[in-house]
Amino acid sequence: MADPHPDNAETLVVEEHVSFGLLALCHASGARLEQVQALVAEGLLRPTGSSRADWRFPGQALPQTRRALRLARDLGLDLAAVALVMDLLAEIESLRSRLQSLDAGRSETRHSPLALEDPLAARFRGR
Repeated sequence: MADPHPDNAETLVVEEHVSFGLLALCHASGARLEQVQALVAEGLLRPTGSSRADWRFPGQALPQTRRALRLARDLGLDLAAVALVMDLLAEIESLRSRLQSLDAGRSETRHSPLALEDPLAARFRGR
């Protein structure tokens, strides 16, 4: 039987204002209730609400859930390892974003031949 929620590498966009209850997240992600509860226990998902019946998950929880389950399944990782991998992936994404910002700032000054030169070398060249 075909999986109703394919876990391929396509991008999943969820509106920021969307939120899910526990069962809705399970249905949307294809996860079992126990899997989502384990992701919460491991700190991979952080619902609001004081009890499971009141849990609300932000829209971003859907792609996070799918990614966590895919990592566990495809790489045979336990949830602690999945949490570490997801933290590292988030850090890589953050660093790439910062690098793009720096590259954008550099491209504005690239018309100058000194723009890519070591600032310390340029400072001593004037002496």
